[in-house]
Amino acid sequence: MTILTMILTLLVALEFLYIMYLETVATSSKTTGRVFKMEKKELERKSVQTLFKNQGVYNGLIAIGLFYGLFFASASLEIVRLLLIYIILVVIYGSLTSNKKIILTQGGLAILALISSFF
Repeated sequence: MTILTMILTLLVALEFLYIMYLETVATSSKTTGRVFKMEKKELERKSVQTLFKNQGVYNGLIAIGLFYGLFFASASLEIVRLLLIYIILVVIYGSLTSNKKIILTQGGLAILALISSFF
């Protein structure tokens, strides 16, 4: 795996840890409202907080998987590629059902990291 792929994958992992933080810890913060374009009142709803916290756990586990692939796995390239493809597929779905900008905001680094992994 090249240094560029490692750096881009590390940035993707950090991005997903940040998303996890927004969804699980800072669920009703102004920053979370701005990032997800939701009003504070909506973010304070129990059902929304439950959904966000569950989604946050998934995002945190993706980050942990990327860290594992980068630093501990014997088949690191395969694990990293698998997780990056997973992220990209989820981003494509999100762009079709939610907001087209997700492709760039949440998927841009993952796309670049995956492309770089083939060079």
